[in-house]
Amino acid sequence: MPTVVQLPVGKALTVRAAADAFQLVWGEAAVNTWNARRASVLSWLGWCGERGYDGPSVPAWAKRMTPPDSETPARSKMAIDRLIARREVHLREKTLWRMLYETCARAEEILGVNIEDLDLAGRRCPVKAKGARPRTRRRSQAREDFVLEPVYWDAGTARLLPRLLKGRTRGPVFVTHRRPGPGKVVSPRDVCPDTGFARLSYGQARALLDKHTAVGGVPGTGWDLHEWRHSGLTHLGEAGTSLLMLMTKSRHKKPENVRKYFHPSPEAIAEITSLLAPGGSRR
Repeated sequence: MPTVVQLPVGKALTVRAAADAFQLVWGEAAVNTWNARRASVLSWLGWCGERGYDGPSVPAWAKRMTPPDSETPARSKMAIDRLIARREVHLREKTLWRMLYETCARAEEILGVNIEDLDLAGRRCPVKAKGARPRTRRRSQAREDFVLEPVYWDAGTARLLPRLLKGRTRGPVFVTHRRPGPGKVVSPRDVCPDTGFARLSYGQARALLDKHTAVGGVPGTGWDLHEWRHSGLTHLGEAGTSLLMLMTKSRHKKPENVRKYFHPSPEAIAEITSLLAPGGSRR
């Protein structure tokens, strides 16, 4: 159950009371949780101030903390190619994984794509990004009511997509192998009109990846879907892609957010270190 903070009744909320509430509720929270809750409190206090309500300021010690580097590993190109080339891996998974790697997109973004969205000739499609800006302010907004952003893929995905679609022209790109059960309410956009199959969910995609990569066959020890994005951005960075281009590819707005995704391998560090070797001795 969530922690309930008892604030002074009948008195103005003081800075000390606010400090006690911060410490009690989020004093031991993760860095990202702390920053998110702190931002929410600041937003609420700003709203109160704009309307003339008295309120405390955020305690001086309650500063925004620097987020730690992501612990999500970056897989090598060889490991990625070997996994996707395995014969027992279904074409659907091969296409999804290759598309995630080449677009450096989030799994939710790619799983939400429909065939009508694909520009196969241009090797691109629009996605609803995390934190997408709404075009309107109405409730229950559809995907098209948000500002969509393009993602791009290359030859690997381009070879697999036509085989996966098999002539389908409408509906989700990635679907399950069965129809939704009776009583399950599914949006028309999330059902293939030709086969009746439902859109592949994030949980299902994650379980499929774990199944093929689990260590010793132990569930929960395999790769995570987010590793495709990390790996793609890391490999682009190792190839010398500029920070500006990495931000454009990943669609991040802040350089520090891109830094969390860049995990160069020991081999890449050794290679760049060789640039400092004496003349003529660079390996």
